[in-house]
Amino acid sequence: MKRAERLHALSEMLRRQGSRGYTAGRMAAEFGVSVRTIKRDLASLERSGAPLWSRPGPGGGYGLTEMASLRPVSLSPAQAVAILAAVSAAPDAPYADLASSGVQKILDVLDPAARARARRLADRVWVDAPPTPKRAIRSALEEAMTEQRVVRIRYISSDDTSTTRDVEPVLFASTSGQWYLIGWCRLRDAMRWFAVARVEQARVTALPCTGHTVDEIGAPPPTARPVHGRDD
Repeated sequence: MKRAERLHALSEMLRRQGSRGYTAGRMAAEFGVSVRTIKRDLASLERSGAPLWSRPGPGGGYGLTEMASLRPVSLSPAQAVAILAAVSAAPDAPYADLASSGVQKILDVLDPAARARARRLADRVWVDAPPTPKRAIRSALEEAMTEQRVVRIRYISSDDTSTTRDVEPVLFASTSGQWYLIGWCRLRDAMRWFAVARVEQARVTALPCTGHTVDEIGAPPPTARPVHGRDD
């Protein structure tokens, strides 16, 4: 797990524990790192503005103050299940793991009666999701897109040819049930579409992208739209 992901997961772990908190040793065991690493992570969270508290001695530990809790959200059980269904049906989508974490956060802050109704309704919605690419590959592609850095991939083409490419990520796109990374391929010196399922290895490099934009990909089909859902 990358440090940024661990910091987020650590914050969520403390938030869900509430006033009880966790010891540094327990958190270290949970994330498979040293106590010293956990304490550095906690210091980073505090510097970023997270309202941490700590209690020394036996029975002590670390936690987030009550003000860090989310306010109740105004979602109906059906709206909550709609989000659950959308996330569950697309486990291969970019940032799907973060979406699952976000859905759980939404369920946590529903009032108890609405949460119970949502869970009962969710039992009536099943999905048969496709197998997903390796977590390490998806994580590298997502990080490269977010940080706008070149990602080095080993790619298997439709004729089973294997090549290594340095790609500047520009867009994730889903079409015909398959996800693609669209980016500037430095090997071909052109914009290319890479089926995520055909990426065998991926590693984020330290090289920054050079500024290629979504406009260079061309006009999307009439049925395509950004996931923000707005018309503007």
